[in-house]
Amino acid sequence: MEEEEEAIGFLDKVLEDEDVFLLEECELGTPTSPGSGSPFLVAVKVEAGKGLEMRKLVLSGFLASEEIYINQLEALLLPMKPLKATATTSQPVLTIQQIETIFYKIQDIYEIHKEFYDNLCPKVQQWDSQVTMGHLFQKLASQLGVYKAFVDNYKVALETAEKCSQSNNQFQKISEELKVKGPKDSKDSHTSVTMEALLYKPIDRVTRSTLVLHDLLKHTPVDHPDYPLLQDALRISQNFLSSINEDIDPRRTAVTTPKGETRQLVKDGFLVEMSESSRKLRHVFLFTDVLLCAKLKKASAGKHQQYDCKWYIPLADLVFPSPEESEASPQVHPFPDHELEDMKMKISALKSEIQKEKANKGQSRAIERLKKKMFENEFLLLLNSPTIPFRIHNRNGKSYLFLLSSDYERSEWREAIQKLQKKDLQAFVLSSVELQVLTGSCFKLRTVHNIPVTSNKDDDESPGLYGFLHVIVHSAKGFKQSANLYCTLEVDSFGYFVSKAKTRVFRDTTEPKWDEEFEIELEGSQSLRILCYEKCYDKTKVNKDNNEIVDKIMGKGQIQLDPQTVETKNWHTDVIEMNGIKVEFSMKFTSRDMSLKRTPSKKQTGVFGVKISVVTKRERSKVPYIVRQCVEEVEKRGIEEVGIYRISGVATDIQALKAVFDANNKDILLMLSDMDINAIAGTLKLYFRELPEPLLTDRLYPAFMEGIALSDPAAKENCMMHLLRSLPDPNLITFLFLLEHLKRVAEKEPINKMSLHNLATVFGPTLLRPSEVESKAHLTSAADIWSHDVMAQVQVLLYYLQHPPISFAELKRNTLYFSTDV
Repeated sequence: MEEEEEAIGFLDKVLEDEDVFLLEECELGTPTSPGSGSPFLVAVKVEAGKGLEMRKLVLSGFLASEEIYINQLEALLLPMKPLKATATTSQPVLTIQQIETIFYKIQDIYEIHKEFYDNLCPKVQQWDSQVTMGHLFQKLASQLGVYKAFVDNYKVALETAEKCSQSNNQFQKISEELKVKGPKDSKDSHTSVTMEALLYKPIDRVTRSTLVLHDLLKHTPVDHPDYPLLQDALRISQNFLSSINEDIDPRRTAVTTPKGETRQLVKDGFLVEMSESSRKLRHVFLFTDVLLCAKLKKASAGKHQQYDCKWYIPLADLVFPSPEESEASPQVHPFPDHELEDMKMKISALKSEIQKEKANKGQSRAIERLKKKMFENEFLLLLNSPTIPFRIHNRNGKSYLFLLSSDYERSEWREAIQKLQKKDLQAFVLSSVELQVLTGSCFKLRTVHNIPVTSNKDDDESPGLYGFLHVIVHSAKGFKQSANLYCTLEVDSFGYFVSKAKTRVFRDTTEPKWDEEFEIELEGSQSLRILCYEKCYDKTKVNKDNNEIVDKIMGKGQIQLDPQTVETKNWHTDVIEMNGIKVEFSMKFTSRDMSLKRTPSKKQTGVFGVKISVVTKRERSKVPYIVRQCVEEVEKRGIEEVGIYRISGVATDIQALKAVFDANNKDILLMLSDMDINAIAGTLKLYFRELPEPLLTDRLYPAFMEGIALSDPAAKENCMMHLLRSLPDPNLITFLFLLEHLKRVAEKEPINKMSLHNLATVFGPTLLRPSEVESKAHLTSAADIWSHDVMAQVQVLLYYLQHPPISFAELKRNTLYFSTDV
């Protein structure tokens, strides 16, 4: 490491101030490209001789550090072979799985860099003006996929190594003192380094390689054959670095305390704080010894942005109050659901407008105006949607309350703080100057630069997936003792994570086998999280913030929803590892346009996919039997169920109910009484979704869209009632029957959290969405899930839900004049 620092130090002296500025700019991940007026272009217009000499200096320093890096990788690989040899014996130090997790991709990275070093070394040693080596850097950059795999596994590798060290003394000794060979001309033959430090080296190396590419390009003439190759390598490296910005150079995440100790930034992010009974968006910074809550100040013209510290707690004084101690917590009033849904609809409508403006090559000023509106709505959504309390307390006095949207996120913050608190920490008080220095460092050290909203995303970033993700949670292994276990599934949507599904509790087991399938609606989602809980049945352990029992998180894991992996017709099976627990699951994705299709049933004997008029005629009923039975069961035992009709039922249960209704099985009533209520609610929704044409018919769909858009209340009333009268009798009677049921569900909103607006959001598209032929004109892109059409469909149903009771007989008697010209 000393030689590496000397080489870099020497370069810092040689390079001019402007060069150092450019190097810092690259380190922050700012893409730089030659263009008119850029310092980059000025830098490459150096004299050819001086430029080539600088190239040699840069390469010599890099080659010395590359030798050190290869030696570090060799030291890391050295214990791998003997560990693998013992894994197959009766007394293994580690299992094969643990070895493969800890040393994942290290061998591949070593081979890539050994080949690169062996090819570059003779070129630098036999230097002349004609030497080309751009192709070597281009090849190195093209192999960054191996690093991506390493980075994705990095946290798991560290956790596995740490756990194995705690449980195995032999491995602990190995991992604490790995011998790294010194450079050829060094006096020191070996130095001792920990495994944890060596595992970070590959991440550190990508940053260093990118800096070197930046410097090489500065000192390479534009007409040199290496120039385009180095430019390409730098572009690939910078894109890669920006994609893994969480794993950054540790030297950029540290600030020195007055005593000369290093205060490392461990984690930062945006959280909503309840302050003086209102919600405030804060940027929270977790350092190795202190938690700091800050607010970004508005920057005056020409000045850098700075943070204003709202409060801080030394970790030695920070405690998490138990549920019993959080008695005095302020009452958190959740934001009305219908207002949150309105915000989502506005955001999606604005997104569509922006896409149309871009497609039509509209004015940049108009696009910026739309983007500003979209950001304002996204910011409000981000501020008002979180409801999960995360309370921290300073043992010297004050308590603070954050609200989060995800239990996963709450667990991450808690675990990160508790891990740091295991160290020998001292309490302290920061002087005003020390606090100013620490707060001033936050802007430079932060890893989360933007509020997590889609309007902050670049145009070329993935918009995420829109449609339905089918997930089967199979089983879990690795629990040390029997417990009552269940899983929840979270996906990201509109910049934050929300819980979408929950398995049943598998009681008193170490190997739960759920085999439950869920259908999760995705709204621009990019990640799936699985959390595994132990259910707590102790009524005394109630969280006063939300009056729910606090269950213990046993493990949690996250995977990226890669479109290429999930957008197939086949199920994709995977395993998430979490704290030694392995959860097996399968998933497949149905895009929005595919899920919108209404497919008529080929056989007319069942009820699903069969015209409602055919079913009621066959049954000699006014309302289909399936609708009556599901409604009756929900009203009997599900009307107070939190999230009824919104929470996904188990897909396998829904399919089983579909099969018995289609077969008109005599055991239907018995099966309904035993079935989970969310599965029954899901079956009712599926019935309406699979009708060959919507309940409110294809023919009348355009008129419903026009009617709901009318401004005059009398005209709207006239139109909307006339449209109901125009429905076929089976459709109208069934619709009115369902309408009254949904109103009764909404009466229990204080308990079930399902308002009329929530129910309209769930059922509106299901009852109105046109069949495939009719809907083609309405579908523009997958991202239009919350498009104007869907907004209008929700508004139509909401109109009837908010209307005084409507009876079939009165509708038929009433003969109000109606004209489409109203």
